[in-house]
Amino acid sequence: MHIPGSFSSPSESRAVADLNERSREIFRQIVESYLTTGEPVGSRNLSRILTHPLSPASIRNVMSDLEAAGLIFAPHTSAGRLPTETGLRFFVDAMMEIGDVTTEERARIEAQMKAAASGHTLETALTEASTLLSGVSRGAGVVVTSKSSNVRLKHIEFVRLDTTRALVVLVSEDGSVENRLLDLPAGLPAGALVEAGNFLNARIQGRTLGDLRQAIEMRREEMEKELDTLTAKLVEAGLATTVGPAESRQLIVRGQANLLDDLKAAEDLDRIRLLFADLETQTDVIDLLSRAEGGEGVRIFIGSENKLFSLSGSSMIAAPFRDGSQKIVGVVGVIGPTRLNYARIVPMVDYTAKVVSRILEQGR
Repeated sequence: MHIPGSFSSPSESRAVADLNERSREIFRQIVESYLTTGEPVGSRNLSRILTHPLSPASIRNVMSDLEAAGLIFAPHTSAGRLPTETGLRFFVDAMMEIGDVTTEERARIEAQMKAAASGHTLETALTEASTLLSGVSRGAGVVVTSKSSNVRLKHIEFVRLDTTRALVVLVSEDGSVENRLLDLPAGLPAGALVEAGNFLNARIQGRTLGDLRQAIEMRREEMEKELDTLTAKLVEAGLATTVGPAESRQLIVRGQANLLDDLKAAEDLDRIRLLFADLETQTDVIDLLSRAEGGEGVRIFIGSENKLFSLSGSSMIAAPFRDGSQKIVGVVGVIGPTRLNYARIVPMVDYTAKVVSRILEQGR
């Protein structure tokens, strides 16, 4: 499985490529200890766990070289060492041994997802995906997907609220309901809302909202003959309102409480507060997740590689999923501390995305 790399500079890339076997072994132990405990590891402890024993003095020399290469750092004077973000990226790209999802885990994921999707809305299934991923990580499970523009419609209704506004009610084949406010044109005939709804419902035929808008555009002359000018404008305004780009994406987050577990210090709590603030800024999270739609397979964003996490020092693992026409329509993933268990979470995110894709292909 390919994980896109992101080294800070060519010189750093060359430095890590030149590491010998002994340096790589010491670096691996520092990273794996950090991913397990979150704590720095010192030369004395390393000398006890290395496959090929070395004296603490020899280990300190290697650690000095690793620090010069930008792969590790000392959080405090005379403390052990932790991996830098560059070090984590190198480990993920070049050294990490990605596990696989067991047969039992595959069966459990598929059973939970199918149960959530059967007889329920697509949002229910996606919420289950985010809940499931939060359960296998130390992070929050996240899903971003298009709203009604990618869901097949069953019914549209215009409901007048007052003289200037109406509600556009969209009922999808999966049972989900979405409402949008619509400004009404002045002088609209009394029966125009019912007439507009009837006109659209006669042409829905299991189409998505985007398909319906395209079909109406292609038959503009037919619409203008059948409807008066203001009612025709109402139809167009209703469709345009519901597929506006600012409201076309939906973010689902589950398991934020996991991020409060296993805090090591006051600075950890500060970091989590910053991450919660990031998650509340939904537009930025959606933008970041949407970047994972740009390629195949799993994407990993570590710490300040992305400006969203530059303060909280968090990571994200995400993978896209597709609909029945193989179009990418969303992303599932995990957001959490940089010491996420990448080797375990990467294949879980990848497999969950594939299960979501299969559910969409089969129409649940």
